[in-house]
This record gives sequence, C-alpha cells and structure tokens, in this order.
Amino acid sequence: MRILGVDPGLRVTGYGAIESAEPRPRLLEAGIIAPDLHAPLERRLGTLYEEMCVVLRSTRPDVMVVEQLWTAYRNPTTAVLMGHARGVICLAASTEGVAVRHLVHSLVKRALVGFGAARKEQVKRMVAQHLGLRALPGPDDLWDALALALALVSIDQTDRRFAAVGARPAR
Repeated sequence: MRILGVDPGLRVTGYGAIESAEPRPRLLEAGIIAPDLHAPLERRLGTLYEEMCVVLRSTRPDVMVVEQLWTAYRNPTTAVLMGHARGVICLAASTEGVAVRHLVHSLVKRALVGFGAARKEQVKRMVAQHLGLRALPGPDDLWDALALALALVSIDQTDRRFAAVGARPAR
C-alpha cells in the first residue's frame, strides 16, 4: 500500500510517500511545499492546493494521512490558519480521489517510539531506522510527514493482529 503522510502548514507543508513493503517500508518521495510567505492568504492556500494535487498525482497514494489539528488555547489564530491549510490539503485529496486518515501527534509518537510524549529527535531516529536511512536532509516538517505515514502502517498492522484474535487495541 502507498501512503502519503502530510504535515500541514501555511509556511511549510511537509510530505512523504512510502510503500508499506516487507521487510521494511520503502521511501518513495519526500519534500516540502513552501508558499510565498508574503503572498495574501488566499494565494498561499491556492498554491498549497495546486502543489498538493501535483504531489498526489506523482505519488499515487492509496491513502493520505494528515496530522490532526492541535493548538494551545493561547494560540487560537494558529489553529484557524492550520485549519485552512488542512482544509485545502483534504480538498486536494478529495479532488484526486484519495482517502484521508487523521492522526493526532501523540498517537504517531506512541506508534513509532512507544511513548506519546517522545521528543522530536526520538521520532526522527525511528523514522530513519524504519526506512533504513542514515539521515534524511530536510526540515522537521518532512520528518513529521514521514512519521505520520509510518505510524499509519504500524497502527494498521496492529489493528489487523488484534482483529485476527477478535480483540480491539486500546488507544
């Protein structure tokens, strides 16, 4: 299965496509989308939408996984802006006929590191280990997107194992 992880943002959106293969997932493509910070909001959203459609066409994922919106109460404007970015990313997936799953960052950390409050460096190391990489250049947004994709593989494998014995995993 091809999975496209997306870490949404209006400044930088990271994406990473993987193939869930044995013995380990395989990296297909990873990068960032960085709209012009000086452009009006509607133009930045348009750029994000158009470039995400290009990414979806080039990677042809079976599913896209997007980080669930989270923000501290002291930053409501950040939440609204992130909601805009998530909205156009989901719209791009819908336009291209790609199913979307949403994961909270603590579940991603738990799936990869085993601890929902893991540090970013721990998550990066696990992403590199799962993909058999020494290092991956690029910003945190790119690593976060790959972590989302890998977490979905892990979660789906766990769900299948529990289903095989007639149980449900705790979340």
